[in-house]
Amino acid sequence: MTLFSDRPDPSARPIQDPKDAGPRRSPHTLAIHAAGPGRGEGAPVVPPIVQSATFHGGDPEDRDELRYTRYGNNPNQLLVGRKVAALEGAEDGLLLASGMAAISLTLLALVRSGDHLVASDRLYGATRTFMERELPRRGVEVTFVDAEHPRGWRKALRPETRGIYLEVPTNPTLRIFDPRATSRLALERGIPLIMDATFATPINFRPLDHGVDVVIHSATKYLGGHSDLIAGVVSGPGALIDEVRGLHRLYGPAPDPHMAWLLDRGLRTLPVRMARHNETAAALAEWFDDQPGVDAVLYPRHPSHPDRALAEELFTGGGGMLGVVLSAGEKGAVEFCRALELAAVAPSLGGVETLVSLPAWTSHRAMTSDQRIRQGIEPGFVRISVGLEGFEDLVGDFSRGLSAARAFGG
Repeated sequence: MTLFSDRPDPSARPIQDPKDAGPRRSPHTLAIHAAGPGRGEGAPVVPPIVQSATFHGGDPEDRDELRYTRYGNNPNQLLVGRKVAALEGAEDGLLLASGMAAISLTLLALVRSGDHLVASDRLYGATRTFMERELPRRGVEVTFVDAEHPRGWRKALRPETRGIYLEVPTNPTLRIFDPRATSRLALERGIPLIMDATFATPINFRPLDHGVDVVIHSATKYLGGHSDLIAGVVSGPGALIDEVRGLHRLYGPAPDPHMAWLLDRGLRTLPVRMARHNETAAALAEWFDDQPGVDAVLYPRHPSHPDRALAEELFTGGGGMLGVVLSAGEKGAVEFCRALELAAVAPSLGGVETLVSLPAWTSHRAMTSDQRIRQGIEPGFVRISVGLEGFEDLVGDFSRGLSAARAFGG
């Protein structure tokens, strides 16, 4: 299957809303209006929930596609997929029931037994587990490359390589690896470059503008934004999205129409929420930097971040994710979390409320301690998803946590 041999150079890709022949529209506008239903007297301003499993049709003379919610073509499902595609500047988009459904079906659409993938070694834990355990069961080999050393990508490629996979920013260390050189390599080989850009959102970073072919989001996070739904979206070339859509119909990870409606509602406020996430997280990174008992602050716009220059060049904001490494180590990090009264300890991110987690015991639990340390996840690492609360209130809460950690650490 060759989908990308005749791709145009990434720099020549149109960046406007694919359904809009005019100038590129603001993400604030797209988040509200893209893919919306037609207008007319008496039409609802907000698209209704089409809570139906099945639809009239199936006659041999019917011209339209058979509509069935398991197929992912319920009106609510279609609207969200197309809206995210518009935000990304992609040809098409597909809504699925979770971020891992989007990741796994996208990869399965690309590979067959005997094929090969190349992936960054800095990945969300479940993504890596899928690549290490599930794909080999299907006869697919994955080579992991240290993304800090770009020359490793070319060395890892084989004739049977069918794709390159990146995560930017990485979970949880927030590393940012430049996709442009990797994109040129993928273009040269006629294979797609796939990126999980969940932490960035299309508000802070549009990967397709920088040579990426396929973008995946766990919409559970920022796109939904309220910690009340599970979803995933994949956006990219129509040919590949059609391949994923075929697997979606077979495997059945169909999102419920009400969930799709909630996700559309979340998308409408995504730009304004991200502006607040960016602002508060940047201020907290600066505040943590001055606190005793903090060994390191990880934030893309922080002066000590190894990828700060790249973040400022490619991203419109630093994002709402923040990492801190506490001097008191793992037990001190546990005490830090236990002392919090406002921020909640929970294994997710991207909501309006501030959440904290210990990656060693959540997202990267399957790794050994040595593997985690090699990826920058030190024993005292705390991941913070900065919400929309008042900055001073969060400072008070984190001051309480740091006091508990310092007391424990002596």
